[in-house]
Amino acid sequence: MAAPSQIPNLAPFILIRGAGEMASAVAWRLYMANLSRICMLELANPLSVRRRVAFSSALETGSYIVEGVEARTAAGIEDIEAAWRDQKIAVTLTADWQAISGLSPDVFVDATLAKRNLGTAIDLAPLVIALGPGFEAGKNCHLVIETNRGHDLGRIIESGGAEPNTGIPGGIDGFTAERVLRAPAAGIFETDLDIGARVGKGDVIGRIGGQPVTAALDGVLRGLIRAGTEVREGLKLGDIDPRGKLEYCNTISDKARAISGSVLEAVMRFYNQPGRHGHPD
Repeated sequence: MAAPSQIPNLAPFILIRGAGEMASAVAWRLYMANLSRICMLELANPLSVRRRVAFSSALETGSYIVEGVEARTAAGIEDIEAAWRDQKIAVTLTADWQAISGLSPDVFVDATLAKRNLGTAIDLAPLVIALGPGFEAGKNCHLVIETNRGHDLGRIIESGGAEPNTGIPGGIDGFTAERVLRAPAAGIFETDLDIGARVGKGDVIGRIGGQPVTAALDGVLRGLIRAGTEVREGLKLGDIDPRGKLEYCNTISDKARAISGSVLEAVMRFYNQPGRHGHPD
């Protein structure tokens, strides 16, 4: 199989909004399919919970590896193209991207999972893909990917939108809302724990303005927002996995793999149409 650097002319430029867990799974899957000209846009203070599988972590260290694929920060066109030459995914601050001209994506993926449209439009690229509710295929994007767990998870929607946000996390070993840690108030989240820590029901995971954030079940912290992050009331702070397997903290989830596979299929559907010769015009 050819390495990404050997087929640069066959790879479309893919711009992904977001660099959290789901966006990173999408980038990872596309990269592994040799669609390696990828740039991810992230905010200066990311709210990623599953940081060990999120390329947003590159903003802290300059580079970050998820399951063998490396991303590194880039501040401009030269940095982005240098990352591609080195077979790396580029991660750019959204504010920096807004100042860049000269790069137009062939594919735009909104992978923020904000449950609402934060500005994605169908004319941003020849192919615009959006994950989850808040979008309408044929109106503000070309395709929508279903993100709700269940029979239709990963379904590619060509007309209409995904299922509405239920507000209920997907179940793991019979636990749903109780496995998610949420901010009891607005403020700065403080904690001495890290992802991978084993916790018990009733344990204090951290505090916000003196108010405790308490575990509702036994398990492993599969995800936890960075200490020192300013949060709003109700924001997701962490994720307790009742299965207790430490290796799950460092690998892409089943849900993320399913959704990322659908994004790859959507891109291949578009570029493998008769007459397109396998690459963008």
